[in-house]
Amino acid sequence: MLEINFKKSGPAKLPFFIVYRDWGLSMLGKFLAAAAAFVAFISTDCVAEAAAGKAPAGLKGALEQEAIGLLPADGMRLVSGKCRDCRMLKQGLWYFETEAIAVPRDGVPVSGYTNGVDRQADVANWAAASGGEKLAYPMLAWIGAPAIFEHAAMLPSGTRVQTADQTELDIRLAPRLATNRSYANEATAAFFSGREVRMRGAIDSSSGNDVFVARTIWPADFAFDPARLAARPLQSPADLAAFVRAPVKPARGIETRLLWERHPGQPRNWQRKPVLGFLLNGAQGDDDESLGGHFAVATGRIGVHGEWFDWAVNNFYNLDAVSEKGIVAATLPMDNYLMDLNSGQQYYRPSTMLVAVLNHERTAAAFQGGVQRVFNHLYRHDFQYRHATANCAGISLDVFDALGWRIPRRGPTAPLKSLGAYAYIAAKDVSLQSGRRIYDYLNEEQTRLLPAVAFEAAGLDLLSMVGASGTGRPLSGYERLLAGDVEAIFLVRIPQVPSSRATGSAPVFSFDEFRARVPADQADWKTVPAAVRPFPAALRDARSVPEQEPSPVPLPIAVIVAGIGLAGWLFWRRRAAPRAVSKQPAPQPEEMTQ
Repeated sequence: MLEINFKKSGPAKLPFFIVYRDWGLSMLGKFLAAAAAFVAFISTDCVAEAAAGKAPAGLKGALEQEAIGLLPADGMRLVSGKCRDCRMLKQGLWYFETEAIAVPRDGVPVSGYTNGVDRQADVANWAAASGGEKLAYPMLAWIGAPAIFEHAAMLPSGTRVQTADQTELDIRLAPRLATNRSYANEATAAFFSGREVRMRGAIDSSSGNDVFVARTIWPADFAFDPARLAARPLQSPADLAAFVRAPVKPARGIETRLLWERHPGQPRNWQRKPVLGFLLNGAQGDDDESLGGHFAVATGRIGVHGEWFDWAVNNFYNLDAVSEKGIVAATLPMDNYLMDLNSGQQYYRPSTMLVAVLNHERTAAAFQGGVQRVFNHLYRHDFQYRHATANCAGISLDVFDALGWRIPRRGPTAPLKSLGAYAYIAAKDVSLQSGRRIYDYLNEEQTRLLPAVAFEAAGLDLLSMVGASGTGRPLSGYERLLAGDVEAIFLVRIPQVPSSRATGSAPVFSFDEFRARVPADQADWKTVPAAVRPFPAALRDARSVPEQEPSPVPLPIAVIVAGIGLAGWLFWRRRAAPRAVSKQPAPQPEEMTQ
């Protein structure tokens, strides 16, 4: 179990009236006894705090008066992955052995999964059967640290904060992971200087003084101000991609743009309104393999003061590789997803988010309930994360597809080119698997392959469904609910936090754009090798239906090869037949007359 202690430890002190009670009664009589009792009464809280060490103002437990997306966090408890009494997937615990995670308390509903059924069918069947049932808790949420420190003002040094009660406290950054090639520096300190921040971490009192070790730092001024949102609808569908592609410029805060609202001119009372958020993280500036960016879907509520740090982000990553930044696929709070000092997206690229403000939580809760089931399948290895056919964008949009949102498809990139690309890459790398990878990239539906295309397609279709433009198709039940529930749609541009890492850029919108942005010779690419993380055989469930591995030779390639082979054989037969006749001995004249 994760032991959590937010206050400085020290030797316990007995209350004053107990220590001196007998002596007071015998030496000074009832007067001193009464005086001692009075002193004890007025100082009980002070003595207790001195015994355990007074907690700094603004410090609380990671789940105290918090939310995890649409759900109150008090339905969960904080543990580590070594938990032995958790009623959840042992496979999920294995990935978080040294991490702080939240798991459901006894008695609360928990998202499950159906054994032997693929993730798409499982979500579709669950949605059809669940109706309007209340959203269940995820089997786990990645919290990362045991404490939250809020309402703290970062002082210019970057090593101290001023707390809510005007006292000062030392802070220290969580250590940089050995595999992480960049980290916070003087530019980071300048970015946060003078700002009110909210941090996740823990108090360290080992030196005799309280020091808050910060793992996540979130600027309080990142909050939305609905009343000040500038209304700038898209003038054409291309405007959404243009917003994403806008040149990166230094910024301290977020930038917002209102695309649509149901009741223009009326007060925007969005406090506690549920949301669906579509996150598009850009390309890294120091990793050519990251130019496609990253995609995730978030659910939650807009806070009373425009806060959104507690939205639940559903982040899909490859579980079979160890991320150099410590990222693990999970549902996690927004401040962890964007602002963790090692794994936070904003420390290595800019991001864009499209937010749908809802009048009812049902469509957001349906997605969250469905995606939680998908995570259960992923942790169990019922399916694998695949960069072409089951990546962050594809898995996320598959959940919407199972619920009934048919986001218009763009088609594969280049099916015909994939045939030649397969042959060329397989021969160059002397690897059929390498050929298969390029073949899959060029044949996969673009909205499932490229995060930027997924973001654009979902955003444009959502705008069309609410009436900004016609969809031109009949709507499903889920689509009708979503179209009716949306109150407003707005964009958010989130700046990259300055650090020692190179500045990122917009993600690519096509495979051709990717090829144009990387060096022609793959040997010149900037890449980050990742260690392999094999899934233990002991954690596999024998009842699971294993996912079939794709053949290294795709069926069309096999058919073409077989066809070429058959044509060659027939050609050889046709050429060989005359030669065989000509070798027979010529008949003698007498034989011809008989």
